[in-house]
Amino acid sequence: MSAPAPPAVVDAEPLPRQEEVLTEAALAFVAELHRRFTPRRDELLARRAERRAEIARTCTLDFLPETADVRADDSWRVAPAPEALNDRRVEITGPTDRKMTVNALNSGARVWLADFEDASAPTWENVVLGQLSLIDAYTRRIDFTDPVSGKSYALRPDAELATVVVRPRGWHLDERHLTDADGTPVPGALVDFGLYFFHNAQRLIDAGKGPYFYLPKTESHLEARLWNEVFVFAQDHLGIARGTVRATVLIETITAAFEMEEILYELREHASGLNAGRWDYLFSIVKNFRDGGARFVLPDRNAVTMTAPFMRAYTELLVRTCHRRGAHAIGGMAAFIPSRRDAEVNKVAFEKVRADKDREAGDGFDGSWVAHPDLVPIAMESFDRVLGDRPHQKDRLREDVDVRAEDLLAIDSLDAKPTYAGLVNAVQVGIRYIEAWLRGMGAVAIFNLMEDAATAEISRSQIWQWINAEVVLDNGEQVTAGLAREVAAGELAHLRAELGEEAFAAGNWQQAHDLLLKVALDEDYADFLTLPAYEQLRG
Repeated sequence: MSAPAPPAVVDAEPLPRQEEVLTEAALAFVAELHRRFTPRRDELLARRAERRAEIARTCTLDFLPETADVRADDSWRVAPAPEALNDRRVEITGPTDRKMTVNALNSGARVWLADFEDASAPTWENVVLGQLSLIDAYTRRIDFTDPVSGKSYALRPDAELATVVVRPRGWHLDERHLTDADGTPVPGALVDFGLYFFHNAQRLIDAGKGPYFYLPKTESHLEARLWNEVFVFAQDHLGIARGTVRATVLIETITAAFEMEEILYELREHASGLNAGRWDYLFSIVKNFRDGGARFVLPDRNAVTMTAPFMRAYTELLVRTCHRRGAHAIGGMAAFIPSRRDAEVNKVAFEKVRADKDREAGDGFDGSWVAHPDLVPIAMESFDRVLGDRPHQKDRLREDVDVRAEDLLAIDSLDAKPTYAGLVNAVQVGIRYIEAWLRGMGAVAIFNLMEDAATAEISRSQIWQWINAEVVLDNGEQVTAGLAREVAAGELAHLRAELGEEAFAAGNWQQAHDLLLKVALDEDYADFLTLPAYEQLRG
């Protein structure tokens, strides 16, 4: 047996109470995860690049011939859901700051997606104090009074709290503040998973629940296999029964959509379900087929609803796949943020949310996401109407669904085109989100929608795609780098006038503007906006 790895090295300014999270034993556990699994992570990231080059060459994707036997085998199922994850009809998402932790746990949703990924800018403070929020929640030390507003936040009784499912960062992101002895950064995924699992796994088991996870940005069943190996090692290392971990995989990349069954198969002892994530899915289509020409050009992001033919193929295949294998199918996000001043805005938005959740429940989904506590009752009503007292509808096998490769790739089946207003919105949202992210905020309300990193990704990707595909907008203008710069300059001037010179100067607006244009206009398309953005993130 090889010697255990020395503890991971912390390279950051001390934070309040960090010693409760960054214990020597916890850092040794994270270092061992890094030693065992980072080399394979690196190989899989290289494989992503190779596959992307192959997609660029062929402009197509198909179900894998080498795993046909897995798809054809009717005998296997994922492990039965634990009681705490059996009823997931409404899930709320958000970062792990103390206020959100209390509000999400108290929201009435069945599950809280505690997010260290797209809804959290990865400052060291957010990484460490987010872990502390969860520890404090489980030990009921999370109650606090906001020093600014004077409002008190306190947890309801344990039986009324949402079940926590933690989303660690994706495989592609490193954590610069935690390195091995050679100075190599530990993958953020292993930091977030490792610290949470080490401190809370046994505590959760004792409370009748367990360490549950959402796995983001997965691109293949081989990446799911790596996660399964991480789970097996972690459980064995801490003396916890295999199968205690449960993982729900976000099917938010076009390549993963072709490997849903294989992903569940790799994780079957630990699998809980699959989730349909819209913005990252669209971003993935642009990224993989960015050389594919007009056939793969997406219209304005808000025009691509879940009823678009290629999106409907993806979601219906997800429901059928999950129920065939005994897994939960979880629907997409209702991102609307209610207005405290405009009842008419709320009325229209609530009707759209209700229609969206009615459709998902009617299609066979077992639950869905919301971004705000006020949306929990609306989504709950939609699923209650279909489920009644049943915890899920896995018995709806959706054998009527027959999705082929060409259905998933029928991007041009949507009767909508890019518009000038869509270009303006992409620039506005991109600049506003990036500016907040650079201040350490990952979940940001913009134009009455809760936006996260996936929003910025699809915004900058569409600008890039429209320029490179020489798209002509509804007003007759061709999208060029010059037009994008002109719109961005106009937005910056608008923000300066709206905020005032002092507030504008105090923000990161010029920096956000420049970063958006860099990733939208560079000839070489950056795989993830958050990689160059992380280099500029303070803290």
